[in-house]
Amino acid sequence: MLEATHSGLDTGGPHLRRPVSGSTGPQTLPDLLLIERARAGESSAIEALIQRYSGRLFRVAHSVLLDPQRAEAVVLEAFLAAFGDLSRYEPTGKFAAWLTRLAYQQARAQRTGSRGVHSTGPIEAAAGGLSAAGDGVRERQELEQAIATLPEVFRTVYVLRMVEGVSGIETAASLGLHETTVRTRLFRAHRRLPPGTAQKLRGAPALLELSRERAERIASDALAQLPQGSMLRISASPP
Repeated sequence: MLEATHSGLDTGGPHLRRPVSGSTGPQTLPDLLLIERARAGESSAIEALIQRYSGRLFRVAHSVLLDPQRAEAVVLEAFLAAFGDLSRYEPTGKFAAWLTRLAYQQARAQRTGSRGVHSTGPIEAAAGGLSAAGDGVRERQELEQAIATLPEVFRTVYVLRMVEGVSGIETAASLGLHETTVRTRLFRAHRRLPPGTAQKLRGAPALLELSRERAERIASDALAQLPQGSMLRISASPP
């Protein structure tokens, strides 16, 4: 299980700090620049990266666990592990893929350690997170239920490729698979789903969406825990 280390870390390192007044808004900056600022302890840079990728990590975690509460906890742990020690990230690969793999491995570890625990259903439908009404809600719930029936090894690939729109190469890097395996699993997922599922997905942009409440809670909980010196280790090396 991947988790933030709570011991053996520097306790005298810098705390998270706010950006210098007049600096560029972090939401528009590329990952590598945000990572550099995050390594320097800038909380707004960390928050921007969390906001940028919490939806993807939640979808991946839920595709493994089929439980929104447990998926939310996995995403938080993945962010704490990532930003607790950014020196582990190698910029030769995509930051998004590295984060996704942290969440995926954490979710897999939780699933393995809790055999027999029943899931609570599709992603935000069970929690009332879908904001549309009528037929749109029913169609999204039906699509979520259909995806939930896939075997997990097919389901996670399908969510990344078809729902999140990640490339085959990045999906392979995110899950630690060969690209050929990703293609095979996606093909088999299509074969198992009702006809027209892929077409319906294109008309459901909010499918498997992380609710605003969950996203804000993940970000606030991560930022509340990371400033603690015992949990935060910032690398002095550039990204």
